Amino acid sequence: MKYLYRIYQLFIAIPIFVVWSVFIALLVLIGCLLGGGHFFGYYPPKIWSWVTLKLFLIPVKTEGRNHLEKGQSYVFVANHQGAFDIFLVYAYLGTDFRWMMKHQLMKIPFIGVACKASKQIMIDKSGPKRIRESYEEAMNIMRKGISVMVFPEGSRTFTGHMGKFRRGAFMLADELQLPVVPLTINGSFHIMPRTRDWHFLNWHPMTLTIHQPFYPIGKGRDNILAVMNDSYQSVMSALEPQFQGYVENPDQ
Repeated sequence: MKYLYRIYQLFIAIPIFVVWSVFIALLVLIGCLLGGGHFFGYYPPKIWSWVTLKLFLIPVKTEGRNHLEKGQSYVFVANHQGAFDIFLVYAYLGTDFRWMMKHQLMKIPFIGVACKASKQIMIDKSGPKRIRESYEEAMNIMRKGISVMVFPEGSRTFTGHMGKFRRGAFMLADELQLPVVPLTINGSFHIMPRTRDWHFLNWHPMTLTIHQPFYPIGKGRDNILAVMNDSYQSVMSALEPQFQGYVENPDQ
């Protein structure tokens, strides 16, 4: 079955995915330039992700969507197991949001331009001024009632285990007094671990667990640390047993 799946990827799934991705990127770019940023910044990428998971025959299970209230803005935080995390969250979270992502992703052909046009938040860590500008952009978006999605580890895991969380996402939530929603992703590490970029995918089911929101208990350092620690424990609690426990991520 493994080799049949690889043949299917090589001759069917990957060629369709490339064409499909270029089409969606152009659709997002044109739609946003014509003034439809709210719609084209979310729904075409959501459909792109859903079709991609179906194309690669990845089954998905979602738990806890009932924890989200319609019309409420959130800061979503999740573990970062692999590249397919993006497709899973886009396709199955079920609420409009913008990503906070590394500005290096702007270099990806077509996708990078579409991300810029759709107002995804590019985090530039080249200096304190650039970092502050990135966070001000995020706050402006959240003030408009749009949620933000963050991988607070900052990079994909090498082992499937979680590294430490950075404070940035929780500082944003604290500044605007917004609830933080932890998400646990399972399965992505099996499909395409970081150490196997640009290799064939491994078939594996994925699960997205949406935990109960953590609302502010005050404002300032104590609130930031409390919500960050509670979120970390929530994400950890739903990980597969083999990935339980902290493991240092070398590039954090």
